[in-house]
Amino acid sequence: MKIFAIILILFIIQIALIVFLEYRRPQRAIAWLFISFCCPPLGLAFYYFLGRDYRQNRKLNKRCTSLFREIRSYVTGKIKVVKQASDTGNAQFENNEGLLVLLAKLSEGPITGHNKSRVLSTAREAYDAMLEAMEEAKEHIHMQFYIYRDDEIGEQFQDVMIRKARQGVKVRLLCDGLGSHRLSRRFIRTLRNAGVEFHFFLPPISSLLDRRFNFRNHRKILVVDGLIGFTGGMNIGDDYLGKDAKMGYWRDTHLRLEGDSVYYIQYVFLKDWRLASGEGMSHPRLFPEHSCKEQEAVQIVGSGPDAAIDASQEMYFAAFCSARERIWITSPYFIPDPAICRALKSAVLRGVDVRIIIPAKPDNKLVYHASLSYLENLQDAGVKFYRYTKGFMHAKVMIVDDLLGTVGSANLDMRSFYSNFEMTAVLLHPETIAELVAGFEKDQKNSEFIDPVKFKERGRIVKLGEGLCQLLSPLL
Repeated sequence: MKIFAIILILFIIQIALIVFLEYRRPQRAIAWLFISFCCPPLGLAFYYFLGRDYRQNRKLNKRCTSLFREIRSYVTGKIKVVKQASDTGNAQFENNEGLLVLLAKLSEGPITGHNKSRVLSTAREAYDAMLEAMEEAKEHIHMQFYIYRDDEIGEQFQDVMIRKARQGVKVRLLCDGLGSHRLSRRFIRTLRNAGVEFHFFLPPISSLLDRRFNFRNHRKILVVDGLIGFTGGMNIGDDYLGKDAKMGYWRDTHLRLEGDSVYYIQYVFLKDWRLASGEGMSHPRLFPEHSCKEQEAVQIVGSGPDAAIDASQEMYFAAFCSARERIWITSPYFIPDPAICRALKSAVLRGVDVRIIIPAKPDNKLVYHASLSYLENLQDAGVKFYRYTKGFMHAKVMIVDDLLGTVGSANLDMRSFYSNFEMTAVLLHPETIAELVAGFEKDQKNSEFIDPVKFKERGRIVKLGEGLCQLLSPLL
């Protein structure tokens, strides 16, 4: 009896700790409580290693306290900071100054006015543009990806990195420790032997011991000479080129940028590089004066568990609340928190056309069924959902009215909001928004409408499975 009493007391303490530590995020608390009830002996161990708040590690966070101040001093006078609606080049902001103020306070990167963007809608187009920029590098190449595969396209990028490193260009590659865990030692050794600097961000074993395993760096970054930057949804791998027999055609969106915004893509890379390698780099030559005269307004929003503000979630929520005509979204993973659900429902009640395209073919069945569990409730409110049938939908794009568009690495899910390091480019130029609109309309033609009546006819077992997946969705 004493043993059972001790076990019961320990179980109660375990539950109390979870409730006390997770009270700010009720859905996350419920997920951990469910895990604890399902496997009482292991629940606390799982929570100990996977449930820790990233911000609790002061040593990691202090490494970057002065970096932003240094970099800001390098770019002062080189950039045009957009502070007024008239400076955005978008007339719709004249009636949305509140959103402009919020965006300006949301991230360390301000809204900048001298930029040139190019939307890249296929992996072939994106890879060709990246390789071309790398071939022209004179000073440095900074690359960062969640997934980097040592397949055919991975070796093509490797060849360019090696060649440029031997020419005296500083080449640095940063990969997420879990997303790129299959990267072979031979591949990494070949890079390092050629002079390429390589690091993993939060390698699996060390991040588990440091209780950081649940936090991943999901960003996709390429910066060439501090003048050309790339970001978006694409990693490096043959599957993005449609060579995976299971997934088939891969639909994604990436972005090539020149001008002020590249400085802040560079800043995010340097901050992550410091966290991964311990090496601080903030030399002025990494931020050379650019010659871009175009007037596109762009903001780089970096978000992650190390920040005081959940920037991705706040950006989505504020944009949805500002919508008057449309909210169009493509996202491979759709696991919204309650605030985002309320914002979408409220938008529909205001007469906003809300459309969301998700994949018809999942790459992760657990996450996919968790996504489906949210559809019925939002369909009842009037949100329209579509399944992309041409291949796998991996693009992370949001369009709000003719007000703004976004392209980045963040999905519309709680992992991107709270656990991943993400990067999103907020695009305010009307012509760029129009290009994203055209891309969405094309994607919708390659999608099937999810009829709310037929969707409700799913079997009870299917709905029960989706409900269980939803219960765990804050941790997926």
